[in-house]
Amino acid sequence: MQEFNKSISFDGRDIRLQTGLLAPQAGGSVLIESGETAVIVTATRSTGREGIDFLPLLVDYEERLYAAGRIPGGFLRREGRPPEKVTLTCRLIDRPLRPLFPQWLRDDIQIIATTLSMDEQVPPDVLAVTGASVAVLLAQIPFYGPMAAVRVGLVGDDFIINPTFKEIKEGDLDLVVAGSPDGVVMVEAGANQLPEQDIIEAIEFGYEAVQDLIQEQRDLLTELGLSIVTEEPPAVDETLTNFMAEKASVSIKKVLSQFDLDKNARDAALDEIKATEIDAVLEELPEEDPLKVAASEPMALGDAFKKLTKKLMRQQIIEDGVRVDGRKLDEVRPVSCRVGVLPRRVHGSGLFQRGLTQVLSLVTLGTPGDAQELDDLHPDEQKRYLHHYNFPPFSVGETRPMRSPGRREIGHGALAERAIVPVLPPQTEFPYVVRVVSEVLSSNGSTSMGSVCGSTLALMDAGVPLVKPVSGTAMGLIKEGDEVRVLTDIQGIEDFLGDMDFKVAGTDSGITALQMDMKIKGLSLDVIAQAINQAKDGRLHILEKMLATIDQPREDLSPYAPRLLTLKIDPDLIGLVIGPGGKNIKGITEQTGAKIDIEDDGTVTIYCNERDNALKAQRIIEGMTRKLNEGDVFVGSVTRIIPIGAFVEILPGKEGMIHISQLAERRVGKVEDEVAVGDEVVVKVREIDSRGRINLTRLGIHPDEAAAAHAAASR
Repeated sequence: MQEFNKSISFDGRDIRLQTGLLAPQAGGSVLIESGETAVIVTATRSTGREGIDFLPLLVDYEERLYAAGRIPGGFLRREGRPPEKVTLTCRLIDRPLRPLFPQWLRDDIQIIATTLSMDEQVPPDVLAVTGASVAVLLAQIPFYGPMAAVRVGLVGDDFIINPTFKEIKEGDLDLVVAGSPDGVVMVEAGANQLPEQDIIEAIEFGYEAVQDLIQEQRDLLTELGLSIVTEEPPAVDETLTNFMAEKASVSIKKVLSQFDLDKNARDAALDEIKATEIDAVLEELPEEDPLKVAASEPMALGDAFKKLTKKLMRQQIIEDGVRVDGRKLDEVRPVSCRVGVLPRRVHGSGLFQRGLTQVLSLVTLGTPGDAQELDDLHPDEQKRYLHHYNFPPFSVGETRPMRSPGRREIGHGALAERAIVPVLPPQTEFPYVVRVVSEVLSSNGSTSMGSVCGSTLALMDAGVPLVKPVSGTAMGLIKEGDEVRVLTDIQGIEDFLGDMDFKVAGTDSGITALQMDMKIKGLSLDVIAQAINQAKDGRLHILEKMLATIDQPREDLSPYAPRLLTLKIDPDLIGLVIGPGGKNIKGITEQTGAKIDIEDDGTVTIYCNERDNALKAQRIIEGMTRKLNEGDVFVGSVTRIIPIGAFVEILPGKEGMIHISQLAERRVGKVEDEVAVGDEVVVKVREIDSRGRINLTRLGIHPDEAAAAHAAASR
């Protein structure tokens, strides 16, 4: 393809597209740039494999540290396992792309986005999402696009498109909106307890910008002499579908309307229908019968049964307004909550159950040294709140090998983490590093929002002073033609056979996190607004159940949690506290057993299992760094004697000298005649010389000054 460049300007920012220069053997490739951030995105299609009954779409996002002028650490000096942010960006690209490919497509499709250059202004993720759409269009793959994504920030009272890293960090909203010509296909957001109406307006604001990017992609194709590819779907033999509907519809409807059946019983009843009313009939047919031939195709029978079940379940919701468990459309399943379910050696625990979904969340409090170091391209260097999500096979009654966390586990953990971060106390007030692990013990829909609720319970049980408690719920959608039904608190079958999974988390004041995934080509803004507003009622209902269990954080931390104290010292005195070769700080540790971290800005964090020892270490450091003034009076201890005077420790780690002439009103022949090592003496600061040496005296001290010094020393 001939080299072609196109520049797009909107909201004061430029996006540049370059095609035809890089990756000539890829099906389609584009270099998409903004500022000094550049991402190459390729799309390649291969011939489909036999026996595949799904779209084998593979999306990869790669970050190279050379993009920021850095060399990787470690022995190998090359990139290894992808950081969490990379995995989350893979998901961000995949989620709006997947519903826009035809459902019948079975060819292998791979999208690869690689950040080649990155400044500290422009995040590469939304560029990669839009670039993926351009690459697919250039590869001439069937696609219901174009698709584009923008980020929306909130600075003051103004929404802005594609904010910088700094604007994201300082603002109250980080929202990504992706859309197609048919509507919004993906939303992901973190927010600082923003009201529902603000979120709805932000999505609308973002979708307007998305439409501009969609039109620019259409113009690009026209300028290149290309068009959006549409292919006719393969012919479908309706023989098996019609047979299935005739034989099993009545029985399936009966099962779907037995509202007292739980998930396992319902699945077993459907399996029984398939075995007795479908498999048994087909078994009796001759081998050459067209129906039996159609059913012999790999996965044809199971696929047809699933489609019929899906159709009837959706029909029941659309026509009757009743779900498979008998709930109304806006009704939440029964909720139960517990805290402190494990021994207090675990710093905090919360058990949250909604229907058959059960999540156990556990809190560990650590020191600043436990913060996660981030080795990726993004400006943040550390994380002090970590949320990890585990989804073992027994949670859905299955067996499979246990592996390291996959993209889904990482994504769900990140969503729950994002929901909680806005309500964490400031580091200055609560200097702990906090890790929450959510163990999914049973799953039947929305375990990520179950993790949010379980985390809130566990954090309050641990005594973490949250600004406000957070709850969450997942919304679903059934859309048939113009008929739309929004569902509150979807369960597994409604997620699996529905059209939307829209997770909403927040406090009673507003939203803290959103994530919307679609299975259709787009959703109108009015339906999104309905889902957000309906989610509020469900969220507050769940929050009420949580607060009935624990309504505020515990006053005391677990006795097994570390004790942390923080203080601020003059950065110029850091060297004094550390001492030559670390002598001073090691001495404090030996005396108190405390671990001490000192940051470059002078923030000192003291960690110790025993609070009294932590306070002792604090007093020592405060003494070492206290600014002295002439005339200050102290009670000190004589540490050593020399012929011309005695040294007295007036504060922990800080000594001054009493000259022999200042020991008494009379003339003193020998220092030892007045004081001995270990004696407690009252002294006044007489002078601090130009070299910082402290000269003391025992003369001219008023009795009231001495009494005050004794009182201070006793504290």
